[in-house]
Formats: sequence, C-alpha cells, structure tokens
Amino acid sequence: MEPPRSPSIISWFVRGFKYVYGLRFKVNGRQKLEVDQPCVIVSNHQSILDMMGLMEILPKRCVQIAKRELLFLGPVGLIMYLGGVYFINRQRSSTAMTVMADLGERMIRENLKVWIYPEGTRNNNGDLLPFKKGAFYLAVQAQVPIVPVVYSSFSSFYDTRTKLFTSGTITVQVLDAIPTSGLTEADIPTLVDTCYQAMRSTFLHISKLPQENGAAAGPAVQPAQ
Repeated sequence: MEPPRSPSIISWFVRGFKYVYGLRFKVNGRQKLEVDQPCVIVSNHQSILDMMGLMEILPKRCVQIAKRELLFLGPVGLIMYLGGVYFINRQRSSTAMTVMADLGERMIRENLKVWIYPEGTRNNNGDLLPFKKGAFYLAVQAQVPIVPVVYSSFSSFYDTRTKLFTSGTITVQVLDAIPTSGLTEADIPTLVDTCYQAMRSTFLHISKLPQENGAAAGPAVQPAQ
C-alpha cells in the first residue's frame, strides 16, 4: 500500500468553498475522535458536501476509504486522490479485500484511524441505507473500536432535484465508540445492526425539515456529484 498523501490539499479546497457559500457545521462530541488509538470511523453519506464537514473534524493520522468511481470525478477526484483518499474497486471483491486486510495491519502498526461510509454510496432519501459490512469486518479483524459520526439531513438547504443548495447549518454528532474487543466474524451482523440503529436514531433526531430552516439564503450552487 502506498504511503499516505496530505489531507491538507482537501482541507484547503473545501474550507474556502464552504465559507464562500455560507455552509456552517455545528460539531458535537469532537473530542471522541481525538483518542490516541486506532479506530474505524463510520458516517452517513449524502453528497459531496460531506467532504466539507469532514474537514471540520478529521482527526490526525486518519485515512479515508472511497469507491473507485469517485477517482474519475474530474477535479474532485484529483483533489481526493492528492488528499490521501484510498479508492477501492468494489467490482473486484478480491482486490477490495486485499486492500482492507493490508489497511487493518497498517492501522495497528502505524496507529491510524480509518474513515468509511458504510452505506456505500450517496444517499439523500431522508433516511439511512442499509450498511455494508466492510467497515465492521475491518474493525473486528483489527480489534479496534468503531466511532459513529452522523451528519444531519441536508434537505433544509439542498434541493435533490435541481442539485442546488443555499447557505445553511449542518449538525455533526459524534457518538460514543462501540468496542469490538473479543468479537468475531459471527458477531458482525449484530454489530452492524447496533451501529445502524444508533446512527439512524441520531440522524432522525438532529435533522430538520426544509421549512424549519430559517437561515438566510446564499448563492445557489450545484456541487459536483
């Protein structure tokens, strides 16, 4: 596995972007990501706007996992590559499993955190999609905790039909870590369900309907998909 690239490139790009267009992030529980130990961080995924929030809370020594298709999103894909994102080809399961196995060993050896979107794709349907098991296999294999992160719904300022958004505030809630010490592959379905239910409950609690957002409208923008 290649050495990590610098996430500062992503940070430079998205920080400027979000302030120009009036995106704000309210982060709760940030300290839970700063523990000095390896862990797997899982979060919901609604659009490329997630990357803006990611830069608000990305802990040190953290690498990100994304599907290989995102590498070909023009400038966005290039920025993600230069920023240290690892791309997995989900169409070739043997390759993906090899990358994840290597990453699990590296997590322990180099004291890394790994950020994964367990829904596996963007989702703006107002709920969470079922979780894929890869992140949970990785955590159990490495015997490291899972730290769930939940972004509130973007629906209060993001139009999924036109792909346009205005200014708004996104709540980011970091939940308590879920331990995996002593768990085996047989425990993964229960682990997935526990994490899913906790994240879904939080998502529904912190999200707002469009009419509940009183933020002043800013310039409408169409983000890269």
